Amino acid sequence: MNACEPRRGPRKAGVVIASTRAAAGIYEDKSGPVILDWLAEHGYETFPVMVVPDGEPVGAAIRALLTQEPAVVITSGGTGLSPDDRTPEVTLPLLDREIPGLMEGIRRAGAAKTPMAMLSRGHAGAAGRTFIVNLPGSPKGVMDGLAVLDPVIAHLCDQLEGSHDH
Repeated sequence: MNACEPRRGPRKAGVVIASTRAAAGIYEDKSGPVILDWLAEHGYETFPVMVVPDGEPVGAAIRALLTQEPAVVITSGGTGLSPDDRTPEVTLPLLDREIPGLMEGIRRAGAAKTPMAMLSRGHAGAAGRTFIVNLPGSPKGVMDGLAVLDPVIAHLCDQLEGSHDH
């Protein structure tokens, strides 16, 4: 799609859950459904949630989604300080441009509820026309992050698609 061509149909979105234990079936992922509901409320068509072990499998899952040219990819988990929390490290090389204000807002919103939110190392940015954001692994952290994205996600996607409206 070129910048002057109107968007056709709903935007697509992908979700990657970084959790070694959920990927192994030890426990059920609870963040993916929260993200899917939010995306549906915003009119996105979603790919099936990808639940993968922490580390490089997260990067591989994001790269696989990028081949489908989604408007949005949201990850959850792997943003802390545990040795296997590598989501930021595998996300950053995929970004053409970072959007630091979004992560500042997400951390600020979370820190209003728990000081642990300041330990999140996630990134937000653009990979071509796709917006990628790393949210925390907890459902509450995810909800806080989505609340920050709520008022800006449509405009953000419009801009990545070439709109110059402000």
